[in-house]
Amino acid sequence: MKPTNGQPPASGKRSAAPALRVSRTAPLSKSVILLLFCIKGGTAFSGARGYHLTAQMRATAPDLRLRTPGGSFMAAGKGCSRRAFLQAGAVGLSAALLLPRRAWGANGDVRVAVIGCGNMGGGHVKHLAQLPGVRLAGLCDVDPERLKGKASEGVFTANDPRRILERNDVDAVVIATPDHWHATLTVWACQAGKDVYVQKPVSHNIREGRRMIEAGLKYKRVVQAGTQYRSDEGLRQAAADIQAGQLGKPLWGKAVWYELRGSIGIKDPWMPAHLDYDLYCGPAPVEPLRRNQLHYDWHWVWSTGTGDLGNSGVHAFDICRMIAGHRTLPPRAIAAGARLGYEDAGETPNTHLAVLAYDSVPLFIEIRNLPLKKGMKAMGHFRGVQEGVVFQCEGGYFAGLRAGGWTYDNDGKKIKQYKGDGGAQHMANFLNAVRERKPEILNAPIQEGHVSSACCHLGNLSCRLGAGAPPEAIREALKAHPEAAETVDRLKEHLAANEVDLARTPLKLGPWLKIDADREEIVGVEGGMPEALTQARTLARGTYRKGFEVPDSL
Repeated sequence: MKPTNGQPPASGKRSAAPALRVSRTAPLSKSVILLLFCIKGGTAFSGARGYHLTAQMRATAPDLRLRTPGGSFMAAGKGCSRRAFLQAGAVGLSAALLLPRRAWGANGDVRVAVIGCGNMGGGHVKHLAQLPGVRLAGLCDVDPERLKGKASEGVFTANDPRRILERNDVDAVVIATPDHWHATLTVWACQAGKDVYVQKPVSHNIREGRRMIEAGLKYKRVVQAGTQYRSDEGLRQAAADIQAGQLGKPLWGKAVWYELRGSIGIKDPWMPAHLDYDLYCGPAPVEPLRRNQLHYDWHWVWSTGTGDLGNSGVHAFDICRMIAGHRTLPPRAIAAGARLGYEDAGETPNTHLAVLAYDSVPLFIEIRNLPLKKGMKAMGHFRGVQEGVVFQCEGGYFAGLRAGGWTYDNDGKKIKQYKGDGGAQHMANFLNAVRERKPEILNAPIQEGHVSSACCHLGNLSCRLGAGAPPEAIREALKAHPEAAETVDRLKEHLAANEVDLARTPLKLGPWLKIDADREEIVGVEGGMPEALTQARTLARGTYRKGFEVPDSL
């Protein structure tokens, strides 16, 4: 069943979720009026009931303005587009949210439950144990084997996340499940009155991210994306210096992720018998598996994962976008890629190039999962970077990620070091925002996680719509972006070193996608048949099993 009355779907008693209450007679602050005007185009809301702005409110609205990060103002009375709303950022919205204070656990601890206890979730459990003022209140994993020995005395455990969300002794949840569960659980958690830290990519398709933002706003929740490098002070300073013009005019940014990943195998269809497989699938179709193992390799299957573009590439791309200052989707995007070098049950590309064609500073993502040469374990690099960012300006470039980075002149001579810590304070940043009820202090609010994830979805989507093409045709399609075209040449050499016969197993070249950034919708598929646009929009929206839907409106 669908979530109703602000509660996650499940049988049994549920605690009511907080809603954004708007009095029909009481005066509203300007910030609240503006927030409601932006979200609903002039309609305020509370739960399932609608409240229209009165004439007095509308008369006030033209004078209400928020300063955007660039210093300009947007006026509510002139209409508030999704682009302007997003560009206002968390800072401008903080006053409107007016997040309520709440009673914490014993000694004022924030009581946190972790949903998903695999590699990422297990790491979060260990990290939370090291932070002051935090108590682990619950652990959830659909696989009972993963819960064995992980819960200390007094920690509630469950296989169904709804059992976690219904508890009054849980203040916040960390979502570290497969990608296809992220949005559904985030919406349910917000409806249940829980703050949320959600792993990257925050969504499984483009539409979901906007619903996650709306859930956080409607239910007054703090929602942080697990793109932890935004909390790295070295990277933040590098971005500020580049935006201040220290390297001259920005030209382009590139997210590089070269990580060795082998075959996941293939075998006769099977279903795991030791867990509730229906619950494991959740929003996704219940289908037999063909891969060798259940866990982790879901990343490389479209119904549950987003490939390495969404799994790892989103980290580097997020910092590229932060440096460039882009706050929305690009007007156009294209991608090329394929799964090459072995035959297995995987569906997502292990060689992938995506172009996010922003008008001012284009951004690129390059994924390589094959080694430097067939039979080797070593990986290549681009300007010394294996997993990170290269951001080119007229007077030099920045390169780095995990431990900060350096700026270089165009001859490769080091200019300045930016020491980093890999975003070690990211979870602490989330918990501080939870305690203070201040989403504006989040380093990676859900708005930012959504845009970066959606850009990666565009790269996946274009590739999925593509067809086999020789490198020359791919290069021609990207000729407006010389760095991307040159990357095709390097990929050709890389694949030859791995003995990939591109005549037999070619790269797929996707179409250029035209995007309405304000509405976050794909409005055209260049060179494609009419059905290609329908297919693109279907992939951008996603499909769900009944009872696990991410609703179109909240």
